[in-house]
Amino acid sequence: MAKNSVRDSIKLTSVDDLFSTEESRVDSQREKVLDISLSEICDFPNHPFKVKADEAMLEMADSVKQYGVLVPGLVRPKADGGYEMVAGHRRKKASELAGCDTMPCIIRNLGDDEATIIMVDSNLQRESILPSEKAFAYKMKLEAIKRQGSRTDLTSGRIDPRLDNRRSNEIVAENAGESVKQVQRYIRLTELIPSILDMVDEKQIAFNPAVEISYLTEKEQQDLYNTMQSEDCTPSLSQAQRMKKLSQDGRLNVDVIFSILTEEKPNQKEKFNIQKERIDRFFPKNFSEKQKEDLIVQLLESWYKKRQREQER
Repeated sequence: MAKNSVRDSIKLTSVDDLFSTEESRVDSQREKVLDISLSEICDFPNHPFKVKADEAMLEMADSVKQYGVLVPGLVRPKADGGYEMVAGHRRKKASELAGCDTMPCIIRNLGDDEATIIMVDSNLQRESILPSEKAFAYKMKLEAIKRQGSRTDLTSGRIDPRLDNRRSNEIVAENAGESVKQVQRYIRLTELIPSILDMVDEKQIAFNPAVEISYLTEKEQQDLYNTMQSEDCTPSLSQAQRMKKLSQDGRLNVDVIFSILTEEKPNQKEKFNIQKERIDRFFPKNFSEKQKEDLIVQLLESWYKKRQREQER
């Protein structure tokens, strides 16, 4: 070997390394909490959890303004600079509303699948989660686990080798405290068109009928949505199951959807309807439907009490 090659292969210890202690070297490898500019942190791609400026968020912002962010977020470095939020989207939004410029975060190098699983697990701990959030979160985690193989808890190393052959959906179900079937049913909701999925989140359509509706084609779902809006009704579970079967047989169209939705359900109570045109003129233009309903009930209660007093005289 040439002298130059031998000299180049020798790695000299730096001055810093010579005078550093083992404790300081270990400390340099330890994760630290750093204040990072909010402008440098972008959201996780296709983040399935909705971050809204609702009452709970405003309360969190007030807490951040008073005490700061007590639990650091978790971010990972981006190849092109800056950071990607893994856990802490709500804390970031609260910090923005509180007028903060920075947020305490832990920086960790994570692969895409590692980051996805941590992101999902950290958000599933919340008390209130919408069906659509669970649906897309379970789907993202399931796909990540399938890609990364036997490692399921990426924050604590490899799992028990005896579990390596377990199906990915069983792992997702166990971690979420759900049955495998329920996880699969939630994931089916990701096949709904956005307008119908919003109705599920708003509890206008029950979960079980929504799962059956998810098997309809996109056009059939749009026809169903339009019919639900025009007729002010939603399908029961049995009606949704019939539409699914008709769709699979290629016999579902807008006329069939209309006939199914407008048939009288066995347990359907007779409705008392008043044409909007007859009463709208009595309300201010900016009144919502809920405000109109509340005022009508209030006036009826006053009328009823007045009648009661007159009859007691």
